Amino acid sequence: MTHAPTITIDTASPIPAYQQIVTAMRGVLVSGQLEPGRRLPTVRELAIDLGVHHNTVAEAYRTLAAEGWLDLRRRRGATVLSRVAPRPSPAVATEFSRNLRAVTAKALADGIPCCTVAEALTELAQELSEEVTP
Repeated sequence: MTHAPTITIDTASPIPAYQQIVTAMRGVLVSGQLEPGRRLPTVRELAIDLGVHHNTVAEAYRTLAAEGWLDLRRRRGATVLSRVAPRPSPAVATEFSRNLRAVTAKALADGIPCCTVAEALTELAQELSEEVTP
């Protein structure tokens, strides 16, 4: 079986493990490291690899399936789907702005200069855009 790129989580983090899995897998999916049709590790395999309960991985897979990233079939596992980026709803745009504001405020509060924040965001957006649209 072909496995997904390695992801890691921090079990001591206050962020729920399933959300860490979703975030890590979403990053791998957006970057194009997992092509459509690729099978992911089973829920149990990934749970063992990450040291979490299988329900934690199942919840992460269900979340990614709801976002249109995965096809989940009983006894066949999770398969990566071809996904066209949706048009952002006003609620999604508002949440994005709120999250970006929080990350930026934290960076500035930690002493990272504004120009460094802007450069990092521009570089990251370009990097991800290039990976998504070859």
